[in-house]
Amino acid sequence: MKALLITTESAEVLFHWTDPEFQHNIQQQYGAAQEEGQRLPDFEDSISTLLAPIIISCSSMVDRLGDSYTCFTTENNHIYVLHQFDECLYIAVNGDGEEGEDDLRRKIYVTKKMIEVLFGMVTLSGSLIRRELRPQDTKQRAHLWKHLQSLLDTYNHLRENDQSFLVEAVERLIHPTLCEQCIEFLERRLVQQLNSSVERAGEEVQHAFILVHTKLLAFYSSRTASTLATSDLLVLIIMAQNMYPSNMDQDDHTSEDVDSASGSGPESFYTPQPSPTDSSSSEKQAREDTTVFEFVDPDIHMAEDSLHTLDVPPPDPSTPHRVFLEVSHKDGLYPMMPHSMYCLPLWPGITLVLLTKVCTQGTAASHPRLTLNSRDLRSTQSNQIPTSAVAASVYMFLEAFAKLEKRLSEGQEGSSATRSQPTIHDIRSKLDKFIKVLGPSDIQSAQLQNVWSEFKNRAFSRGGPGFSTDLIPWCKSMKTQLCGIYRQCFLIDSGPADVPRKLSPTLQERAQTMLQEKLIDWKDFLLVKSKRNITMVSYLEDFPGLIHFICVDRSTGQMIAPSLNVTERTTSELGKGPVAQLIKNKVWRLVSTTRRYLQKGYSTVTLRDGDFYFCYFLWFENETGYKLEAVEMPVLSDDSAPIGMLAWDYYRKLLRYYSKSHQGEVVKCYELLTVHLGVIPTDIILQHCRQLASKLWEPSRNPLL
Repeated sequence: MKALLITTESAEVLFHWTDPEFQHNIQQQYGAAQEEGQRLPDFEDSISTLLAPIIISCSSMVDRLGDSYTCFTTENNHIYVLHQFDECLYIAVNGDGEEGEDDLRRKIYVTKKMIEVLFGMVTLSGSLIRRELRPQDTKQRAHLWKHLQSLLDTYNHLRENDQSFLVEAVERLIHPTLCEQCIEFLERRLVQQLNSSVERAGEEVQHAFILVHTKLLAFYSSRTASTLATSDLLVLIIMAQNMYPSNMDQDDHTSEDVDSASGSGPESFYTPQPSPTDSSSSEKQAREDTTVFEFVDPDIHMAEDSLHTLDVPPPDPSTPHRVFLEVSHKDGLYPMMPHSMYCLPLWPGITLVLLTKVCTQGTAASHPRLTLNSRDLRSTQSNQIPTSAVAASVYMFLEAFAKLEKRLSEGQEGSSATRSQPTIHDIRSKLDKFIKVLGPSDIQSAQLQNVWSEFKNRAFSRGGPGFSTDLIPWCKSMKTQLCGIYRQCFLIDSGPADVPRKLSPTLQERAQTMLQEKLIDWKDFLLVKSKRNITMVSYLEDFPGLIHFICVDRSTGQMIAPSLNVTERTTSELGKGPVAQLIKNKVWRLVSTTRRYLQKGYSTVTLRDGDFYFCYFLWFENETGYKLEAVEMPVLSDDSAPIGMLAWDYYRKLLRYYSKSHQGEVVKCYELLTVHLGVIPTDIILQHCRQLASKLWEPSRNPLL
């Protein structure tokens, strides 16, 4: 019994996700109420009717009390978690006891993050994001909702089965030689050839990385690229897994075949068979191995025009996905900058992902500060693809109006309302230039011009009200119009059909072929390695009694942990099937418990659970590896954003908090979770934790982490 709903204050459904049990329960409840001969109502109407009292009650409390509830539990033990983001109300429900309040709140924030990656700054306008999430066209709405539902299903699966999504950090495949070779190949051959090709249609590859299931084999960023945020990378991995899901059953069979062929157990080194001498035959075989994944809807009895009965076509690898990612430069942080994501399957389970930014010669590529110039904006008039400099300028204007609106809402008027940086006075001339270069060639630009003129008359004219609370509605209108320009530039597919807007299919196929030829000898090995990246065998001699551990470098967003294989086919040092599942359940509960303690300000947790002893440590180091002194940790409220790096980067804020007392020093943050047998003495366990923490990040052991 699980569900997640996004609605407006008037109970209009903007998106819904439900599991089969919740869906069946709704259909039974409203099907029984229908008279004979009448058809069932649409599912979205049913769920809206069911939750309408909660939505109306929440809105009434906000209007009359200025406050609302964030969570409640019904008599039948159904948990409801609510959160209002601007004009959108998110409601997460659980009725089977498998998820708690923290889990539901995390699901809400992750959903919001994925919507931001898909729609960018349009999410900053309530009216525009409502139109984007609920298109008028029924087929278009069905396609969008199916896509979002599928992404949420993929995230739920990864969170329940993958340790990297449990702790929200990226896991890299540990094979230094191959990793170095792949990074060098991406840099000197693949990316260089793509960016120098005339078939790239004005796009520039900024990042390229290879995924083996959810693990990172190699990652390369160009010299002009910004660092890719961990939260964005995790969302991109979810999207890649959603397009080309991992076939675990097939992987388990592959693991068995490799073990039997090598005649050894999990720790044996597997040497793959040499590739065919005929390159054309190997290329043909690689294409034949590529699986096309399709989504098949269940046959459910619903209304004729129900969204659930509309099919969603399988993904087209050559069609890029527009994604909006964080870009950081010396002059500031720019969230939700437009990129194109190409997800190119090499073999089932192994994927090449390319991230490109759109740039015209001499603009964004040569202006790392993302300053606006006329050339960037004229691209919107000549039906060329707008550059990221346009998006950066829009964000700068939005930030200024948002700060002004906040100050006016707090009662600050006159000169005190304009003291924030950047001020309205600072951006006045820049916005005039921005609108002038856009020109009144379309409705959206003309509307922006009209609203800005009215704003200036009210704010800067002698006869106007000046900077008072009367200006708040016009701040909102300016934000809506700016988001409309952003939407027109980056979300609407406009312009001549013959103008290329992506890397050509030939260029993409060439990239696939190049990497397939590079990795053909390693394909089977990589698939096995992804299941057994690190095993406990190599640690048992030094740490007897240690069952499992997870170590996370929160400064880089990367983690190390032994593999947890819980299938009946796969045998590991944890046993087979139920035994490994028991350990997995313990680890998942430990992570949930430590997050609650961390929320309350505890950086060290030790506890005993039956035959097991758990430890958790969070600490800080400088760049030389010297452990820094502990400080009092911040205490968060119960309804605060969930601790992690995917939905909300808690650790980035924690590092800023700690760095205040270490000015001019690079501070790193680490976490270590361990599971020991309970019979091991406590002093030995603590000694193990100290030694393990220093050993895991040794350059000689994991040089690429």
